[in-house]
Amino acid sequence: MYVKCVSLSACLSILKQVEMGGDPEANENVKAQNEPSENKQTENTNSNEAKDSTKVSNYIQNIKISNSSNGLVLTEKDSKLSLTKEAPLLTDSKTVVRFSPAWKQTLAASAAILMTFSSGLTSGYSAILLPQLKEPDSIIPWDESTASWIAAMAALPMAPGCLLSGWMMEKFGRRNSHYIVCAPLLVGWILIACANNLLLMLIGRFLTGLCVGLLGPLGPVYIGETSEPKFRGIFLAGVSLAIAVGILVAHLIGTFISWQWTAVICCLFPILSVILLSAVPESPTWLICRGEVEKGVKSYYWLRGYSEEAKAELLAVIDKRKQTDSEPVPTWREKIANLKSPELLKPLAIMIIFFITCQFSGVNAIAFYSIEIVEKAVGKGMDHYVAMLAIDVLRTVMSVVACVICKQYGRRPLCFISGIWTALSMIGLALFLYFTEGKPTDMSWLPLSCLMIYICAISIGLVPLPWMMCGEVFPTKVRGLGSGISSATTFLAFFVVVKTAPGMMSSLGEVFTFLFYGIIAFIGTVILYFILPETKGKSLQEIEDKFRGIKSNKV
Repeated sequence: MYVKCVSLSACLSILKQVEMGGDPEANENVKAQNEPSENKQTENTNSNEAKDSTKVSNYIQNIKISNSSNGLVLTEKDSKLSLTKEAPLLTDSKTVVRFSPAWKQTLAASAAILMTFSSGLTSGYSAILLPQLKEPDSIIPWDESTASWIAAMAALPMAPGCLLSGWMMEKFGRRNSHYIVCAPLLVGWILIACANNLLLMLIGRFLTGLCVGLLGPLGPVYIGETSEPKFRGIFLAGVSLAIAVGILVAHLIGTFISWQWTAVICCLFPILSVILLSAVPESPTWLICRGEVEKGVKSYYWLRGYSEEAKAELLAVIDKRKQTDSEPVPTWREKIANLKSPELLKPLAIMIIFFITCQFSGVNAIAFYSIEIVEKAVGKGMDHYVAMLAIDVLRTVMSVVACVICKQYGRRPLCFISGIWTALSMIGLALFLYFTEGKPTDMSWLPLSCLMIYICAISIGLVPLPWMMCGEVFPTKVRGLGSGISSATTFLAFFVVVKTAPGMMSSLGEVFTFLFYGIIAFIGTVILYFILPETKGKSLQEIEDKFRGIKSNKV
């Protein structure tokens, strides 16, 4: 423990010298301040001093960067080591020039986003599967109960999948957990493609749904920890875009080919994800928190480069790790007490309310039963498949818009605009159906317009924002747990909405169902107005300090 603390202390001293401008006299002063404590610890044995120096040398070797371009140089005077010339971390400087941090962060985010794309395929698949199962020559018997279970079976394991994901990402790492998820996802799609009875279909849907749950907190956390604040918003919004594109692709393919071949095509994406994951590093935050500081620093600089902002954020992460090293190992009672800390409970309550508002606004009921809902809302006036694809295209376009505006505007205004228009569009659709009483009308464009406004509104706020903030608001030490619990809540609500939507529309009527979704959206938006924090442009450490009630100076 002593050697590790000395290494981290030396690292912090050097990084702080960088912030001071790398002045040799300042370096000498810092060295002089550190020497008394080190000599006091090692005066009884020269061998210990040699070992400590070796540890410091090995660690420092991973954070050295050139003075001209990166701001940190080690000399014999600074490190008391036999170094007579600069020793940069990345000897091949062409790599830094040729691939900027922005491109590397985009590559890392793309790996997680491609996996999330498969989640969209799972969500959209039932909308093209169920109508084909109604055909007389279907190999799987169909009735209303069977259809609801096929649709809901994917949602059933999502909540436990989120809880398992929280443990898995802390145990194995963020990138390695993505690797693990690829296997059951591929097996699930293979079972669906080969299904000739209801049991195989349900098992395949269960496995793909489990993977959606596993990816729920995993993707946002990995993106949040590998992206700098100015890119984090657009990358996290890309998670919702990937889901929207996945739904569109599943509907588009399933409109023209059979559900079996659609599943075969879906098998390709877990394989592509493995290839992309092999090109990106593990989360530096996770590596540093696990004590693998050298690997973490190397991963961090690979992703973030050597800007002053990046070095300041790395300094904060290492400082946090140093404080953790200096603290005694907590007992189980202390670990349970930490779960009651405000920096966990406050964001957890906010995210649960946010996710429940999103789900009970009916977003996944629309996705899972697109054709049936369009038929009930629009009537017989137009081709339902064309209307479904129009809604899918609009959802995708608005998800792209969300990626752009999330970078320009804060989380709070987007949430309120999205919530209000989501509520108004659902209530408007319910009122139209109430006054027409389900009779044929030549105004089918009006309910379709309400559905279009609904898709536009919910896609720019209520859908992407909770997933974005899930990777931002939780502190590092419980990020896996917090994101897992909040994601589990949304998928539990997901299952309830998808399982009950057909019964609500058949028993209570479309008017009550859509009115219920609209009222929930309105109430949730009002609550979020008073509790939702703004996280745009803030580092993860600043967000954590805010929930702890600590005022931090923005770098």
